[in-house]
Amino acid sequence: MTRQPPAAGAPCPVTVCLRVIGGKWKPLLLYLIASGCNRFGALRRAVPAISQQMLTRQLRELEADGLLQRTAFPGRPARVEYALSERGESVMPVIQAMRTWGAAAIRQEDTERSEAGGQRSEGQTG
Repeated sequence: MTRQPPAAGAPCPVTVCLRVIGGKWKPLLLYLIASGCNRFGALRRAVPAISQQMLTRQLRELEADGLLQRTAFPGRPARVEYALSERGESVMPVIQAMRTWGAAAIRQEDTERSEAGGQRSEGQTG
């Protein structure tokens, strides 16, 4: 693969991508929403380590960047559902590549641990 730096003053494509989907939670949230986990409470349960405030912030940022569509339904209690927008769908090959790479890394780590006599102790989502 030939890599060329961006022209002087031009934005770096990797930096733009990371600005939109980077961080600890956004890729996981996009993956979960694409997988059908589309309500706030379900996302909270799927990612127990994220605070309610951070989840709200990340969802708002993804919506502001045009990756998510938020639909509020009237009634009590209020119900909100999230779905990927067309732009959100366009980033899913990147998220899927991250998942594929992560799965291979887990297998490699497990192999290395078993060869060393250790065990895997982490729970994983995705």
